[in-house]
Amino acid sequence: MNRTTPSHETQLSDWQKHAQAFKETIQSTVIGQDDVIHLLTVAVFCRGHVLLEGDVGVGKTTLLRSAAECIGGDFERIEGTIDLMPHDLVYYTHIDQNGKPAVSPGPLLKHGDKLSIFFFNEINRARPQMHSLLLRVMAERSVSAFNKPYYFPHLQVFADRNRIEKDETFELPAAARDRFMMELLVRRPESEQQLKSLMFDTRYYDADKLVANTTRAVLPYEELNDFAAVIQSSVQTSDALQHYGYQLCEALRSPANFGISIADTDTKNLIQGGMGPRGMIYLAQASRAQAWLSGRDYVIPEDFHVVLTAIAKHRIFLNPVYKHQQDTLINELITAVLNAVACP
Repeated sequence: MNRTTPSHETQLSDWQKHAQAFKETIQSTVIGQDDVIHLLTVAVFCRGHVLLEGDVGVGKTTLLRSAAECIGGDFERIEGTIDLMPHDLVYYTHIDQNGKPAVSPGPLLKHGDKLSIFFFNEINRARPQMHSLLLRVMAERSVSAFNKPYYFPHLQVFADRNRIEKDETFELPAAARDRFMMELLVRRPESEQQLKSLMFDTRYYDADKLVANTTRAVLPYEELNDFAAVIQSSVQTSDALQHYGYQLCEALRSPANFGISIADTDTKNLIQGGMGPRGMIYLAQASRAQAWLSGRDYVIPEDFHVVLTAIAKHRIFLNPVYKHQQDTLINELITAVLNAVACP
C-alpha cells in the first residue's frame, strides 16, 4: 500500500506552485490550448514522452518550445526530413581546423546527461530507420556510440506532426507510438476573442521572440524524476478505483464483452489491438498525477476520464475494414466505454 510521509506531503504541496507556474507560463505564450497544456503538464510529471498532432499553423511547435524552455536543462531540436539518418542524431563528420577529417558528437550526445528535452519536429517526415533509433532513446533513455553507452536520465521526447500533408511522410510504427505516453490533438482555438487576439495582437506575430520571452527553467529538471516517483508513491488508489481503471482498459480492448454497441459496427470484430500493459501503466500514472494536480492525494473516477483519450486513442488499432472511420469510431468507442463501465 502506498504511504505519504510528512516529507512527501511538504514536497507535494511545494511542487503545486511549480506546476501552476509551468502551466501559466505556457498559457501566456500559447492561447486557446488550455486542455492540451494541462495534459502536457500531467505527462511532464509522469516523465512521459508526448506527441502533438494537428493542422498546420495551430501552434504545436511554439507550444512545445515554450514547454522546453520552462523545464530547463539542455534542449535539442531536430527537423524531420526524408534524408535524415540515425547517425545524424549521434555524430557528424566534418573537416577540422587542421584540414583533417573529424567526428564530433551529434544532437543527442553533445549535451550528455544534461539533455532534458529532445524535440523532434515533423517526426513523420523521417524514415523508419530514424523511428527505430528513437524507439530505443524513448524506451531506455540511452544510445550506444563509439563502443560505449550514453545515458540521458532526464530526457523527455517531444515530437509533433501535422495531419494534413501525406506526401513524403512515413506513418509511425505502432511500437514507436506506444512509447509516447500521450498523443495530443491541437485544434484551432474556437473562441472569437482568442482568434482576434492572434490576428491583431502583434505579440503573437513573431513566434521566436514569443518563445524567447518565456520564463526559463520554471521547473528544476534535475529533480523531476525523483518528484514524479513521489507522486506515484503518495497518491492513493483504492481497490475499487484500481478495478475501475482495469475495467476501462479491458472494455477498450474487448468492447463486446461489456455489452458495448456502436451503430453499424460489429464490436466483436472491431479491435485488432488495444491497451497493452504499457498503456495500462501510463493510465494509472497519469491518473495519479491528475489527482495531485487537482490537489488530492487519492484518485477518483474523473481523474481517469481526464486522461483516458490522450493515453488510449493512439493505442487502439481497428480491423482494416473499419480503418476509413478510425478517428470517429475510436472516439465513439471511448465515449461508449466511459458510459458502460460503472464508476465505483
